[in-house]
Amino acid sequence: MKNAILFLVFCLVGYSTCRADAAAPEETVYRATTAADGVQHVKMEGGGYFFKPNRVIVKMNVPVELTLSVEKGLVPHTFVIKAPEAGIAVDEELSSTAKSVRFTPSATGKFPFYCKNKLLFFESHRDKGMEGVLEVVE
Repeated sequence: MKNAILFLVFCLVGYSTCRADAAAPEETVYRATTAADGVQHVKMEGGGYFFKPNRVIVKMNVPVELTLSVEKGLVPHTFVIKAPEAGIAVDEELSSTAKSVRFTPSATGKFPFYCKNKLLFFESHRDKGMEGVLEVVE
């Protein structure tokens, strides 16, 4: 609740991260490779309405470990990817302390990930550009 109130105060006084005219994030692509432990490791950071990288390419049927964190700030963020057809279901609150999630994609395709947060009547974080694509290839 405290974070929501602080965020609202910053928005009301014109804090720059609340502006709808902010530039769209550039695409940053990361192609995972399989490490010696047999896992595709991907580090991802979120923050001021972005994920970096915002396009991740991984191989099907090879375990993936996402290490997720968010830059320090007042605005809370999440990481969501829902692709049950590929065996992927992640819905995590992000913090500046990195956390890892593991899954093994079982189907190829392009699956969106995003921040599900939204404050009152403002655009959702996803609408502000905090989204990306996990591409699973053979």
